Amino acid sequence: MESRFESVQQVRDGLKQVNYLADDGIAGVVYLAQRLGKPILVEGPAGTGKTQLAKSVADMTGARLIRLQCYEGLDESKALYEWNYKKQLLRIQADKSSDSWSEVHDDIFSQEFLLTRPLLEAISSEDPVVLLIDEVDRVEIETEALLLEILSEYQVSIPELGTITAKQIPMVFLTSNNTRELSEALKRRCLFLHIDYPDMEREKEIVLTKVPDITQNLADQIARIVRSIRQLDLKKAPSVSETLDWARTLMLLGIEHIDAQEAKETLHILLKYQTDIAKAAKELSVDK
Repeated sequence: MESRFESVQQVRDGLKQVNYLADDGIAGVVYLAQRLGKPILVEGPAGTGKTQLAKSVADMTGARLIRLQCYEGLDESKALYEWNYKKQLLRIQADKSSDSWSEVHDDIFSQEFLLTRPLLEAISSEDPVVLLIDEVDRVEIETEALLLEILSEYQVSIPELGTITAKQIPMVFLTSNNTRELSEALKRRCLFLHIDYPDMEREKEIVLTKVPDITQNLADQIARIVRSIRQLDLKKAPSVSETLDWARTLMLLGIEHIDAQEAKETLHILLKYQTDIAKAAKELSVDK
C-alpha cells in the first residue's frame, strides 16, 4: 500500500481542509493506522464525530467510503457475502441435461454467482477504500468473529471458492458507543482512539467552521452555554451534532445574542429528554 500520509501535521491539515477539526491525538492515530496498516477502533459518546472522522478521511484521500452499519442480528449474508440462489437455480435448470454434477457445481459456485457485501467489497476493490464498520458494539459478540480474519489478514475465506486476499489494504474505522464491552480479540487487532466532547474553544471553532455566516460572538456564546449544560447531571448530554443544529436554529431565527428566554425556548434542539430540558432551563435562569 502506497503511503498517503507523510506526517501527523499533514493528516491534521488535510482533515481541516475537509472541515474536520482534529487535534494531534486524532491525527496521530490516523497517521499510524495508515502507516501500520491497522484498523482504528473509535470509541466515545454518540455524536462526537466518530463516524464523521471516517467520512472525512475518505474525502481527504479521495478514497471510496464503504459502510457497514451494524445492528443486532447482523449475519454473514449481510456483512460478508451470499450466493445468488435464484441465479444458481436457473443455471442448474438450464444444465439439467449435463451428466457431470461436478461441472455444474463448479459453475454455480463461481464469482458470477457471488453477491458481495460491504466487508468483501472493501477488500475486493482495486481502488483505495475507507471501510467504516459503524456501531460495532450493536452486534452480538459471536458476530465479531466475522471481522477477525478481515481485520488481521485482510482476507475472506469462502469454502466454495477459497481465500480471497485484499488487492489493497483499506483504511478501516470501527466505531463504538460503548453499549457493551468488545472482545479482547477484536481490540488486539486495532489501534484505539477515544473521541470525547471537545473543549470549549475547539467546539467554538467547529461551530464557526460548520455554520456559514455565524458571528464569533454567537459561536462563543453557544460553546459556553453548551459547556455549562454538559456539566449538569443529564440523561443524555448534547452532542456536537446537536450543538451545530442549535447554532443553525439560532441563525434561522435571526438571533445574534442569546438571552435566557431564547435559550430556554430552543433547548429542545439541544436536549431530547424533558427532565434534561427542565434542569437546563433552571440552570440558565440561575446564570442569567
